[in-house]
Amino acid sequence: MTIRSVAIIGLGLLGGSIGLAVKARGLAVTTTGWDRDAEVRARAAARGLADTIAETPEAAVAGADLVILCVPVGAMADAARAIAPGLAPETIISDVGSSKAAVAEALAEALPGATIIPAHPVAGTEQSGPDAGFATLFAGRWCIITPPEGVDPASLEALSDFWAALGSKVETMDAAHHDLVLAVTSHIPHLIAYTIVGTASDLEDVTQSEVIKYSAGGFRDFTRIAASDPVMWRDVFLTNRGAVLEMLGRFTEDLTALQRAIRSGDGDTLFDLFTRTRAIRRAVIEQGQDDERPDFGRDH
Repeated sequence: MTIRSVAIIGLGLLGGSIGLAVKARGLAVTTTGWDRDAEVRARAAARGLADTIAETPEAAVAGADLVILCVPVGAMADAARAIAPGLAPETIISDVGSSKAAVAEALAEALPGATIIPAHPVAGTEQSGPDAGFATLFAGRWCIITPPEGVDPASLEALSDFWAALGSKVETMDAAHHDLVLAVTSHIPHLIAYTIVGTASDLEDVTQSEVIKYSAGGFRDFTRIAASDPVMWRDVFLTNRGAVLEMLGRFTEDLTALQRAIRSGDGDTLFDLFTRTRAIRRAVIEQGQDDERPDFGRDH
C-alpha cells in the first residue's frame, strides 16, 4: 500500500509541521487540512500548511489514504466522529497523541471497523498554533507506532514508511508499554515543571518579583517546559493517569530518599546520584536526542 493523500485534522504545531515536512521533502503526497477554528484555517492557508484547507471535516478526509488526528488526546473521539461521514473503508486512521492506550480505545469506539493505527511522534516544542510548525520538526526524532492486534500489515508498513519519509526514526511498541515509558521521559518531567513554576509564582509576593528577576538557567528551562499547551497536557495527564500515578509514586519515593540524604549530610549519596544523572545527559546527546543549540539545532 502506498500513501498518496493525507488529511491532517488539527493545524497546530504537529499538524502544521506534517504538512510543511511533506512539502519540504518533495513527497509525492497531496495534503488536505482542517481545523475547527476558522481563524486557524485562514492562517494555515496563508502559511501553506497543506495543499488544500477544507471547510468541513468530511471534505478534508474525502479520498484520503491516511488521516492523522492532530488534536489534544481528550478531543480524539469528537474529532473521529466528525470525520466519520467522509471516510472511505480503506482509509488508515492515525494520530499524534502523547498517550496511546486511551486514544486507541476512544478511536475504536468512535470508528468501529476502521483501520486504526495510533502513533506518537516524539517531537515538539513549547509553542502551539498554526505559526508554530516547521518542516524539520520530525527530522531525527522517534515516531512510536502502537499497532493493535490483527492490524493489516500493509497498512502498518505504509504508515511506518510515511513517518520515515518525514525524517523520523520509527519504532513499534505496545500501547501500554508506550504509556509507561512516556510517563517517565515526558509526562512526569512536565508535571514537575508545572509544579515548580507554580510554586515560584505563589512566592512572587513574598520575594517581591525576585524569583523571575533573578531566574537562573535551571528555572528558565522549567519555565520553557511549563509554557507548553495547557489543553494538550491536561488531557495527557487525564488519559494516561494510571502510568503517570505509578511513576509519580516512584519519583516521590526517590525524592524522599534525597531529602533524607540532605538532612543527614550524606554527601556521598548526593554525589553518586549527580554523577549517574550527568552520565545520562551525556548519553542523550550521544544518541542524537538533544543538541546544545535551541530546538535541537534545527532551523525554523
